Amino acid sequence: MAQQAGAMRAPTKEGEALSPAEASRIAEWQAIEQDAAFQALVAAKRRFIIPATIFFIVYYFALPVLVGYFPALMDTDVVGHINLAYLFALSQFFMAWILMYLYVRQARTWDDMAARIVEKVRGGKQ
Repeated sequence: MAQQAGAMRAPTKEGEALSPAEASRIAEWQAIEQDAAFQALVAAKRRFIIPATIFFIVYYFALPVLVGYFPALMDTDVVGHINLAYLFALSQFFMAWILMYLYVRQARTWDDMAARIVEKVRGGKQ
């Protein structure tokens, strides 16, 4: 009896056995990963997220770098006693809001792509 139960379970890499339901989910996920629509979704997300993250990090750390290496430039008054450093720091709020807006707008497209994938996997049943 114990041998029959073990025969029904697919072995894992660690030597543990999976239940038939778990093995089915893994097989289903592997099929989804190979699907062109899923690969397009992952590629679309990478095309936005990686450059946006790099831009954010560079922009964020530009202020302390500029203040550290070019203090005279950043101390230049623009309007009254408001200097470039203050304006740059304020611009980081706007940059973050704009980046968030662009992300949310793009995420709607990704949500639509993901919904089509889920519908395809479920066979049109919701």
